[in-house]
Amino acid sequence: MHFGLMTFLAREQVPFELLTHREAYTAQARAAAAHVPGRLVAKAVVVRDPVDDWCALAVIPAHRHVDLTRMRALTGRPRLRLADEAWFSPLFADCEVGAIPPFGRMFGGLAVYLDEALAAQDCLVASAGTHHEELRVPMSDYLRIARPEIARLSTERRAA
Repeated sequence: MHFGLMTFLAREQVPFELLTHREAYTAQARAAAAHVPGRLVAKAVVVRDPVDDWCALAVIPAHRHVDLTRMRALTGRPRLRLADEAWFSPLFADCEVGAIPPFGRMFGGLAVYLDEALAAQDCLVASAGTHHEELRVPMSDYLRIARPEIARLSTERRAA
């Protein structure tokens, strides 16, 4: 588990369960490896506005895609796009590449947007910063510490 994440959760007094599984590199594969339905597993996707390098985390169900049209409207940033890994990897240097925990406050205070489908769940299952561990936290605690904006952010298909 990412040490900074463990420290952050302890400081915020958040109870959590660590789910260890075989190494997996996509959100859907992580869900299967952890024996959790993909609709219950969150993936944190970095979105970026190239105009000023503003970025945020879009936290969506593992089996869905970020709806960039909705994200652009929600953020008021018409040029918003998915950030590429080479650009955002330094922001998450203590995490394995592509294993981003959904806590923007840990990473320079990034804004967090949470898909309404996940917000309706009792708990959040998400990356613990590695490709072989997931974190399960009560949704009420996640909402308290992540302070996300909740909206419909995802779609079944990739959106431009």
